[in-house]
Amino acid sequence: MVARLKKQKTRIEDIRRVELIDAAHRIFLREGLKGLTTTRICNEAGMSQGILTYYFKDKEEVLFEMVRLANRVLMEEVVANMKKATTRWDRLIAIIDGNFPAHRYDKSTASAWMSLYTEASHNERYARLQRPYYSRLRSNVASALMPLLAREPTDHFIRGFAAMIDGLWLRRGHAERDIWLEEAKLLLVEYCEKMLGDELVARLKTTALSTH
Repeated sequence: MVARLKKQKTRIEDIRRVELIDAAHRIFLREGLKGLTTTRICNEAGMSQGILTYYFKDKEEVLFEMVRLANRVLMEEVVANMKKATTRWDRLIAIIDGNFPAHRYDKSTASAWMSLYTEASHNERYARLQRPYYSRLRSNVASALMPLLAREPTDHFIRGFAAMIDGLWLRRGHAERDIWLEEAKLLLVEYCEKMLGDELVARLKTTALSTH
């Protein structure tokens, strides 16, 4: 009986933690890191003031878990798209589409991510959270290009590819003239075509993913 009650209590605590993290994520997408106060998180979750510190050590822990959630959501978009790919070129396009989900590509979301990047520049804990995203991005792109392209030019291509993604999200959040979704993806596709060249692009479009 005691063990069952303890298990139920643990489950309730897990649910409350997830609810608070989800609430923080919603605020983050609307207002960026600056909007993430303890009071707003509790209000968004529909919980009483002060409950946050019962389930988390402090607000920083909530923010840390929220960033992990935000990164995971983005990675899941990419994985879902990649599963539909049949050729290596399809996989590259799937990575582009996954990094620019239509239901997320708006100014408030872009500004939220930029606020995270700004914080990561002087907060090592947030910087560490960003590294798995870039590592996964590299792995995903390399899986589309190698062994058709050698490691060194692949690494060079990926650095530019990642910089393009960051830059387009930055422009979406702060540019006077909006860069719309299709324009952003087209710019990345054009980058791929120009950097890889006609011959390699043609091979990527005709090479199935099962080919080694």
